[in-house]
Amino acid sequence: MASFKIEGGKKLRGEIVPQGAKNEALQVLCAVLLSPEKITISNIPDILDVNNLIILLQKLGVVVEKTTSNTFTFEALNIKLDYLDSEDFYRQSASLRGSVMIVGPLVARFGRALIPKPGGDKIGRRRLDTHFLGIQKLGAGFVYDADKKQYSITAEKLKGCYMLLDEASVTGTANIIMAAVLAEGTTTIYNAACEPYLQQLCKMLNSMGAKISGVGSNLLTIEGVVSLRGCTHTILPDMIEVGSFIGMAAMTGSEITIKNVSYNDLGIIPDSFHRLGIQLEQRGDDIFIPEQNSYAIESFIDGSIMTIADAPWPGLTPDLLSVFLVVAAKAKGSVLIHQKMFESRLFFVDKIIDMGAQIILCDPHRATVIGLGEQLHLRAATMSSPDIRAGIALLIAAMAAEGTSTIHNIDQIDRGYQDIDKRLNALGANIVRI
Repeated sequence: MASFKIEGGKKLRGEIVPQGAKNEALQVLCAVLLSPEKITISNIPDILDVNNLIILLQKLGVVVEKTTSNTFTFEALNIKLDYLDSEDFYRQSASLRGSVMIVGPLVARFGRALIPKPGGDKIGRRRLDTHFLGIQKLGAGFVYDADKKQYSITAEKLKGCYMLLDEASVTGTANIIMAAVLAEGTTTIYNAACEPYLQQLCKMLNSMGAKISGVGSNLLTIEGVVSLRGCTHTILPDMIEVGSFIGMAAMTGSEITIKNVSYNDLGIIPDSFHRLGIQLEQRGDDIFIPEQNSYAIESFIDGSIMTIADAPWPGLTPDLLSVFLVVAAKAKGSVLIHQKMFESRLFFVDKIIDMGAQIILCDPHRATVIGLGEQLHLRAATMSSPDIRAGIALLIAAMAAEGTSTIHNIDQIDRGYQDIDKRLNALGANIVRI
């Protein structure tokens, strides 16, 4: 298993381009199963989760061709449904949480899908009820095999209906949309997730001939069509990587420019960093972060302690709270980090505390960070990455620490960040992959 050895205290300087968005890629790649025609997708990130999903699609019978370093064509003309019954499919899909989104397209087009309980980050319970209840309402039947830990889904014909989702699940909404586009009649989804990645999926499906209205809102109307055609689609830059680079620059006192960020799709992320006192400037579609040796956390208007919490879009994405927590340790002032969605995502803070940060873990969902400003001198440490987002937060801490740190289990980081060591070393970091 690979590790990073990081020599801390190095300032970064230069320009960096964010990769294509991981979360969008997983959705639109599953959508290629909806059409027998050729689909071209650009700006696909070269990361483990995405590459594993492409391999899974190939084994299902999708013809995949790589035309440039980040552009692929997909043709799902002859799908091998028998592969769903194989042990290889079980292993491949169980290790990748994003594989659950093949259910909607397969049931919609072929009337059958099979999926084991998916894997992914160890960040607490991530239930699939929203996926399954929504697709059930369209007419699919679900059977769970407790011995195999596997779901079997079948449907003779999906029919559109009204549904109110029990939570605004991003992947749940995506799965339901992909099932509904080929269902008979009209489907109305209320309390739908509306993240930019969902909007991108809807735009792609509409370009394939789907009829989805209300895109960008939490009320979607989908008029079912008989079939979908091919299309060309470009994935957005990854807002999580953009936020990670902002935090990295602030924590290390570096001056960097993040290029081509699709600023209008970042939502509340830039303002949330401003609340920690971090300076950043929009320059066209780029973000410039100047060198800043200190930054101070704002307080609310009434003087009470600042709270940064995740929320469904257009609120702050939960994927960045780990970064905000680490970056706040070097700010002046205090902040409460409230991770509402996952009960195990803050458990990595003990590693940051060992490095010298002042953090109180109140409960599985809340941590109070007492920012020490320039008085914070993080010590080097040996750590292990528990999930993608904690992994990048640990990397940021190691880059700001004095001495040489080691991060084990960096496969977790590689699942979400493409060539992160090479790209940061080009800016002046000293990260060695072991």
